[in-house]
Amino acid sequence: MLKFHSNSTTFISDFEEFFIFIYVLVDDLYQRYVPDSVSRRRNIDHSKTTDSEIITISLCGEIAGIDSQNAWYAFVKKNYGFLFPTLCSRTRFHRRHKALLQVMELLREKALCLFQIESDSFGIADSFPLPICKFARAPFHRTFLSDGVSLDATYGYCASKKETYFGYKVHALITFDGVIKTFELTSASVDDRKALLDLVENQGMLVILGDKGYVSQSLKETLAKEGITLLALPRSNSKEPFPSSIRKMIVKQRRKIETVFSQLNDQFHIERVLAKNFYGLCSRLVTKIFGYNLCLLLNSMFSATAEICKIKQLIY
Repeated sequence: MLKFHSNSTTFISDFEEFFIFIYVLVDDLYQRYVPDSVSRRRNIDHSKTTDSEIITISLCGEIAGIDSQNAWYAFVKKNYGFLFPTLCSRTRFHRRHKALLQVMELLREKALCLFQIESDSFGIADSFPLPICKFARAPFHRTFLSDGVSLDATYGYCASKKETYFGYKVHALITFDGVIKTFELTSASVDDRKALLDLVENQGMLVILGDKGYVSQSLKETLAKEGITLLALPRSNSKEPFPSSIRKMIVKQRRKIETVFSQLNDQFHIERVLAKNFYGLCSRLVTKIFGYNLCLLLNSMFSATAEICKIKQLIY
């Protein structure tokens, strides 16, 4: 059971109120931005559970750190059934959650306007591995087989962990405040520099900080044509090293995205893949990242003393 510290918020006192708060926020975004072709689709009036309720339950489960969707569904039905008296069956709940993938991504994007981001023109790019099985089991893995539509799982190398893995890679672009602006899922073998071009599109950022994996003169020139300055840490043998002051600034700011990835892994278990298909994997990724951003939003609204990225001070 989650406990809210009295010195962190004066508005949310228990998990029931947390459910209600998230529902009001999600439903407001849903009513405002989701097109009628979705919100008023055929037979929607016959649904026992609304789309906003499905999304709310999923978000709260990820924020609570419950990794098993079946266990979380059973917990909600037993302990908070009075909040969702017409909750649909477990199998239908999971099907609808996956079907609402694009809706959740739309709401995640629109929720960014709720943040008062002071450094919106500056971003930090990085990636983290998403193995779908242990390396030794990769030749026998059958969950994410190529079907001509889904993204293929491939072998990739993680330089920070110094290991080869089988699966995917998540590329992310965050602000200096720790808000995840956008992300992209690619095969593990895709180069970080290639994914960066898609990440920065339509984000309005002027300066992007990156590690050694983004060092590329051609990439730097391509981004410069779009009005974006790429500051990637040069390699140790570089003929054009950065001044010490700039290098220290990049290293200091890049710690923020490392903290974000650590929180996504430790609190949202983002690197633990329990999905049985690619669509389910994408749904869980969007839900976890949406939930993470909502935690930052709650900190910015209710916690006057805590740093915005210290989400445990508010939620746990």
